Amino acid sequence: MKELKYKRILLKLSGEALMGDQPYGLDSKMIDQVASEIKEVSELGVEIAVVIGGGNIFRGLAASAKGMDRVSADHMGMLATVINSLALQDALEKLGLFTRVMSAIKMEQVAEPFIRRRAVRHMEKRRIVIFAAGTGNPYFTTDTAASLRAIEIEADVILKGTRVDGVYDSDPEKNKDAFKFDTISYLEVVKKGLNVMDATAVTLCMENKLPILVFNLKTRGNLKKVIQGEVIGTRVQ
Repeated sequence: MKELKYKRILLKLSGEALMGDQPYGLDSKMIDQVASEIKEVSELGVEIAVVIGGGNIFRGLAASAKGMDRVSADHMGMLATVINSLALQDALEKLGLFTRVMSAIKMEQVAEPFIRRRAVRHMEKRRIVIFAAGTGNPYFTTDTAASLRAIEIEADVILKGTRVDGVYDSDPEKNKDAFKFDTISYLEVVKKGLNVMDATAVTLCMENKLPILVFNLKTRGNLKKVIQGEVIGTRVQ
């Protein structure tokens, strides 16, 4: 068996990644695929945490732009991430994995409250920990939540699963001549305004020397390849 490059990871998924080819909501086939990829990596002995966005259901920033109160809109977006987290939890448990959803907003009937030491203990026991409800605060994205949680649990890397195979200088789905970076610095990402993670999230990673690896989640087996050190996607460092 290949040696593992990372022993503890935080996997960041956008809500859109769970839509599959649908324009909205959850695609059960895509969720099942993500769950099977996570299982494959978990069986290698990797400790896994997950943060999922909520953009496939509700995007607070977009609602705010249309006149809704920003704080209310962001709280609705946080609840959307809880829906996605519960959907992934269900898919993982159907595959026989043990999981915990930990929410930044207290809702004891459906999720544990986020407590750092408890989260780390779950991971040490090989449970998949899904962090829901962002940071629990408005004005912060799930990208920032992913960076914050990854630093708190001392993850080796943030793996950002997207619909494209890395970081480009423009949208590769719209521009066939878009240039792909194999590696790029945190500062370049911020200066160029590249759509990797928002500036707060990237700055947090930079200050704590936490690498971000952006890869195509839709390609089966990519998550395992990343864990085993194969050079795919783009590394932000």
